[in-house]
Amino acid sequence: MQPLTRLTSTVVLLPVDNIDTDQIIPARFLKTTQKTGLGEHLFEDWRYAADGSPKPDFVLNKPESRRAAVLLAGANFGIGSSREHAPWALMDYGFRAVIAPSFADILRNNSLKNGLLPLALEPTVHARLLEELEEIPHGEVTIDLPSQELTLPSGEKVPFAIDAFSKTCLLNGTDELGYLLSFEPQIAAYEQKREAA
Repeated sequence: MQPLTRLTSTVVLLPVDNIDTDQIIPARFLKTTQKTGLGEHLFEDWRYAADGSPKPDFVLNKPESRRAAVLLAGANFGIGSSREHAPWALMDYGFRAVIAPSFADILRNNSLKNGLLPLALEPTVHARLLEELEEIPHGEVTIDLPSQELTLPSGEKVPFAIDAFSKTCLLNGTDELGYLLSFEPQIAAYEQKREAA
């Protein structure tokens, strides 16, 4: 995984509440165990017509969306069934963070384990950010993970919460297994010391 420390990006606006994982990546695309290739099916049923042609009014089909690494969603993002394919699809498309007032626990946990930051904002701050981004097309936000601050297009800095373990893994670009393996020398030294005793 790529480390996430500081990210400045434009934002894709999809402020819809209760987006479920089957909307993020429909079940028919869950046969793969590969993390690549799922981005082209992100929001498949909203993004494409029945004949496979892109719907021009859907936000991800707009050229400027391809440059964005941040998605602004509505409340309760990622409800529904557990599938790691949802964060895989979001990341394969190019997103590194999703900003929403709240997240389903399963999606939040799957995202953090795969290097995607689910950044929860107070509803009033989320509404203010959405308003700013609607007034300033292609406005940018900056996510500073070490300081746990989000800078809005206006320059206002707002704090966000993340647990210490997930923060460490994101900063180092590692998952839970990688974190444990980073202690392999200490584990080996302990085992040698124990055998000698």
